[in-house]
Amino acid sequence: MQFAKRLEKIPPYLFAEIDRRRIELVAQGVDIINIGVGDPDQPTLDHIRVAMHEAIEDPSNHNYPPYRGMIEYREAAIAWMSRRFGVTGLNPETEIISSVGSKEAIHNTALAFVEGGDIVLIPDPGYPVYRTSTLFAGGEPYYVPLKPENGFLPDLQAIPEEIARRAKLFWVNYPNNPTGAIAALEDFSTMVDFCQKFDILLCHDHAYSEVCYEGYRAPSVLEVPGAKDIAIEFHSLSKSYNMTGWRIGFVVGNEIGIKGLSQVKTNVDSGVFKAIQKAAIAAYLTPESDRQKLNDIYQHRRDLVISGLRSLGWKIEPPKATLYIWVPVPSNYTSTDFAKLLLEKCGVIVPPGNGYGAAGEGFIRIALTNKESRIQEAIDRMGNAGIRYQ
Repeated sequence: MQFAKRLEKIPPYLFAEIDRRRIELVAQGVDIINIGVGDPDQPTLDHIRVAMHEAIEDPSNHNYPPYRGMIEYREAAIAWMSRRFGVTGLNPETEIISSVGSKEAIHNTALAFVEGGDIVLIPDPGYPVYRTSTLFAGGEPYYVPLKPENGFLPDLQAIPEEIARRAKLFWVNYPNNPTGAIAALEDFSTMVDFCQKFDILLCHDHAYSEVCYEGYRAPSVLEVPGAKDIAIEFHSLSKSYNMTGWRIGFVVGNEIGIKGLSQVKTNVDSGVFKAIQKAAIAAYLTPESDRQKLNDIYQHRRDLVISGLRSLGWKIEPPKATLYIWVPVPSNYTSTDFAKLLLEKCGVIVPPGNGYGAAGEGFIRIALTNKESRIQEAIDRMGNAGIRYQ
């Protein structure tokens, strides 16, 4: 038996490799502190769990769900978009679809629109699934560097016109994983104009829309006038409501984009369990004060990491959003070498920045999804090992 040739183009999934190494070291008795994976450590909120329990007891939720999601769920998501972003007028029949989190929707979007020879514009560094989904669909990734001097925003002028004219999709993600960068509505407007000019489907991965600090509120690309003509936006409850394992989200926006995604999904999955959709409806009604309590936890951890790194010589600013801190490595190390150093000398796991793309070289990513005591211990271990930024 032989694997399909397409698998030769796909590297091992970054976080799967990290977890494999963690398991090996734990088996050897090493006390590992994993500050690498963005999986919230706090439990799902009580009222969401209660809604799930009630929905499970209702036999009417035990059969196949609608492929596109229950109408109650789609309407609840649209109402949330209106309350949160002021985006109104979305059609629940044609401009929204439920998703199994964001990951499957990202992959299925590539299957819906990308063919052999098509180009997909991918942020570098960026979420690895943008690349792998493109390769699975037979497309060609074109990497758009996100540079510190540009605030980790794409330089659209640097994209050659012949590349732009061949591009089918353009992936963007703000607040950004892995850099923690944010985009203003004006930045989204520029992206919309670019995609309208070259007839590219703008795909905004908005998984971190609610993980924001110090009063910052991340905008939606659909707030830009005319964006719905060219853009779709991916939302997930994973990070916003501590529901990573529940696998629920939605995609909203351009009717053609939703139609293409729907056609793929109806052939490859059977939708999200109705009880989970009922729980998600409850999540969208979460009081902002409860949501803020979650962000307060992450903000305190963020400040702990920032102060700790500064004490070790890093000159680094706190991000306004996401669960991540994008940390430059000392000048005499590569990203991989520094990640290995932290693992071998400190028992601390972080992903190297080049795992998110070539432009991520020179960085590591720290996630804020571990207890404060463990985060502090990780910083202490670095100091005790003589690790400093220079």
